[in-house]
Order: sequence, then C-alpha cells, then structure tokens
Amino acid sequence: MEQNLMYIIAAAVAIAIVAIIIIAVRKQRENVAKSDALTNAAGEELKEKVEKPVKAAKPESLRIKLAKTKSGFIGKLAELINLRGKVDDDLLEQMEELMMQADIGVQTSMDIIEQLREDIHTKTITTTDDVQKRLHDIMFAMMVEEYAGTDHGFVVNEAKKPYVVLVTGVNGVGKTTTIGKLAKRLKDSGKSVLLVAADTFRAAAIEQLGIWADRAGVDIVKHQHGADPSAVVYDGVMAAKARNVDVVLIDTAGRQHTKVNLMNELGKITRTIKKVIPDGPHETLLVIDATTGQNAITQAQMFDKATTLTGLVLTKLDGTAKGGIVIGIKHQLRIPVKLIGVGEAQEDLRDFVAEEFVDALFA
Repeated sequence: MEQNLMYIIAAAVAIAIVAIIIIAVRKQRENVAKSDALTNAAGEELKEKVEKPVKAAKPESLRIKLAKTKSGFIGKLAELINLRGKVDDDLLEQMEELMMQADIGVQTSMDIIEQLREDIHTKTITTTDDVQKRLHDIMFAMMVEEYAGTDHGFVVNEAKKPYVVLVTGVNGVGKTTTIGKLAKRLKDSGKSVLLVAADTFRAAAIEQLGIWADRAGVDIVKHQHGADPSAVVYDGVMAAKARNVDVVLIDTAGRQHTKVNLMNELGKITRTIKKVIPDGPHETLLVIDATTGQNAITQAQMFDKATTLTGLVLTKLDGTAKGGIVIGIKHQLRIPVKLIGVGEAQEDLRDFVAEEFVDALFA
C-alpha cells in the first residue's frame, strides 16, 4: 500500500514538472514572437526615418531670440517714456541711464542722447511717440549706415585659397564651438575645410576640436598637448596648401586679454601664417560672450592691438539682456560684427545683419 502511494506521488510530481516545462516553453515562444514583432516594427520605423528624413525645425526668428534684450532694454525704455508722459531733460537722463545698464556703452549712449536732445530743442520731437520713433531711427543709422558697403556676415573670398581664418578669444566664450559650427556650415556649402588645433595649452582642447571635426566631416591638423602653437599653425597652413583646401580655421588658446606674454603669442602665430601665406590671415575673428557686456569692448581693444581684428563673433545673445553691446561695439570700435550665436543648434550661428538686428529689437 505504502509502495503504491509512493508511485502515485512520484507520478504526480513528474506530471507537474512536465506541465511546468510545457508552460515555460510556451511562454518563451510567446516572448520571442513579441520580441521579433518589436524588432521588425523598430526596423520598419528606422527604415522609414532613413528613407523619409524628418525635416529640421524652422529656425526661430531673431525677434524671438533677442527677447531678453528687447524686454530688458527696449521694453524698459518704452515703459519709461510712457510713464513720463512728457519730453524733457529728466526723461533723457533716465533714458541714458537705462542705455548704460543695457551695456550700449557710455560714449554711444551719450551720442544717442545728444541727438535726441538736439531734436527736442529744435521741436523736431514733441511727443513720447516721437521719442521712440526717433530712437529707432538713430540706432538704425548707427548700425546700418556704418555697415554700408560691407559684406553682411561671414563671407569667404574665393579668390584667396586657402582662405585662412584665425579665431581668438578668452576662455569660456564658445570659441571652439563656434569653429565647429562654422566648419559644418562651410562644408555643407561645398567648401573643403581644414581645422588647426593650435590651442595646445588646455588639456581637452585638441580632443574637443577633433570631435567637432568628426561631426562636420572635415580634416584636422594637431600636435601633442603642450606643443608650440606656432608650429602647429605652420604645419596646418602648409597642409592646406598641399591639399588645395578652400578654408582653414585656426583655433587658438583662450587667453586673458590682460596677459601680455599670451597676447604676444598671437602676434607670433600671425607672423607664422605670413611665412606661408603672405597676405594671411585673411580673417581674424574675436569671439566674445555677449553676457560680459562692457568688458567685451575692452577685450576687443586689447586683442585688436595684438593682432588686427577683422570681425567679431558675439555668442550667447539669446541668453542676455545686454544685447545692446552690439551697437556700442560697432559705434565705438568700428570693428564689424560678422556672426552672432543665438542658441545651441547648428543654425543658431547666424550671419549678423544690422537692419535685421535693429528691427528685431523694435518689432
């Protein structure tokens, strides 16, 4: 009896084990089927994306990008003018103070107010509405007339090959990022581009520029960390000539404009370029963080002494209320702004167009 009971128990256990195995196998098959279905669906989705690429979002208007400057500067001016309700010297003094807060600059602010004061005294301006309209006209004239006859933005002279661009600036202004975006833009326009990693002082600078070179699909000339920057530049420019490259973009070490020995290094780099390309560099750009405000003018003055600047790149304009510095820089220094950075995206490195900028502020 006992033996029969043991047989029955053993048989029941065996049946249970078999049932468990069958259930497990069925579950595994179901999971495999689901996995295959998901894989096929993902593959079809990826295939569709490759065959039908999603269009890039339309770049936001400059008016939207300059919203902080517009609200922080033009908005406050408009509010002040409307609250005062009358046009007098007290209004002009308060306007001048607001302009300086927006980092238009002392001299530029004084020049604007002087023109307004003259118009008030001659009765050309009699209402607060007249003040706002006249302010727009003065700033428009300062920017547009002073840019008249010059190219808008960054333009490569195709008669000069390779076209050598030296990029300078203090640490943290977005210099290497600007070079990377500019390289991508030039490559997409059909030009061959060579990057030169002459920032040999900062440990990660060479690797960072290398990443941008890969993203843009362009070549790069580099040496080891700590190498002589001028030697890297010499090799880079020689390589560009040998390879018949259209444009050379040279990244230099971020340096404080108050450090004389580092600024002198820029002069040495320029002389090195001229040994290979006598009329080079064809463009010397200073990258400035717009959020630094008035300090940007000091930087531009010091860098211009070390190596004659042909243009400025103002980054982070979308993140500051100090966009008025654009007006001050051009009016005081006579150095044109060539490019502006208004965001992280590739298309947010834009050519600077004076008319568009002023109109965006007053729109």
